[in-house]
Amino acid sequence: MMQFTPPIADRKVRFAIVGCGRISENHIAAIAKHSDRAEIVDVCDIVEDRAGAASNATRARMWTNLPELLNNTTADAIILTTPSGLHSAQAVEVARSGRHVITEKPMATRWGDGQRMVRACDEAGVRLFVVKQNRRNATLQLLKRAVDQKRFGRIYMVNINVFWARPQEYYDSASWRGTWEFDGGAFMNQASHYVDLLDWLIGPIESLHAYTGTLARNIEVEDTGVVSVKWRSGALGSMNVTMLTYPRNLEGSITIIGEKGTVRVGGVAVNQIEQWEFAEPHADDALVESSSYQTTSVYGVGHPLYYDNVINVLTGNAEPETDGREGLKSLEVLIAAYMSARDGRRVNLPLEY
Repeated sequence: MMQFTPPIADRKVRFAIVGCGRISENHIAAIAKHSDRAEIVDVCDIVEDRAGAASNATRARMWTNLPELLNNTTADAIILTTPSGLHSAQAVEVARSGRHVITEKPMATRWGDGQRMVRACDEAGVRLFVVKQNRRNATLQLLKRAVDQKRFGRIYMVNINVFWARPQEYYDSASWRGTWEFDGGAFMNQASHYVDLLDWLIGPIESLHAYTGTLARNIEVEDTGVVSVKWRSGALGSMNVTMLTYPRNLEGSITIIGEKGTVRVGGVAVNQIEQWEFAEPHADDALVESSSYQTTSVYGVGHPLYYDNVINVLTGNAEPETDGREGLKSLEVLIAAYMSARDGRRVNLPLEY
């Protein structure tokens, strides 16, 4: 059994944010909703203007490099909202300083890097949280309960679509975007929350076969891809992803077809239940209409609920919903898909025994 640093009692949980780009705003807003239990004490970005803007928004101290922050901060946990390829080295550095780690998705861009993050946090006795806020959206919570309650009977087929738009200007906005080292492509960056659904909802994957293409954007990584999946349960399915949808984000959806039920959750970001039909009625059926919500953001509305769990874990009142080992599950699927596309072969899971 892992031994972690003692829970926080009789004060607010203190956070520091490293990386003050656009996704950090969601974290700042989410923590603000828990201001009675949590606070941001430090912010850090190598671009001084970005760090300054985050400092003004949070009234936290400002830093422009991670070692200096770690030498001075009183934070209990460090939130990494930096480019994905930096997460691993930064997580190891944070863990060795004795702080808990919260990392944005994907937790790493390489399989070995993800494993190193988990190992470093284990050795330091600190928690590693991987941000999977979409799991907390009401539509997916309802769907997860239906799967767990076996309402589908045997699941036959699963299809996930992520049809979004990312123009060339998006990739040109920062030198790290669209690179293998720091970013990853459409699967790893934009659609990683949907890759997470493959295992979290349906279960362990037996094997997959992927194709990827860079069809229109001037980037190193893929802007479009497809994956065929076979689960250990025997279910079959596919995932289709593109960042080339004209003229704007169109769809983020999952369809599950089973022996006793069919469900489709669609909208631009799995925010609308469009089909919900089961052979056996259940009290949850009355919640279908109220669980759907309007959104203009592909990030969903799950960040405050995600932080509720993080705060409860750090104060000793809960177990983590998405720790490092849970994060490794979707990273493994991502890496397997890239291996398959690169080598032109089916890849079996797990990657290592």
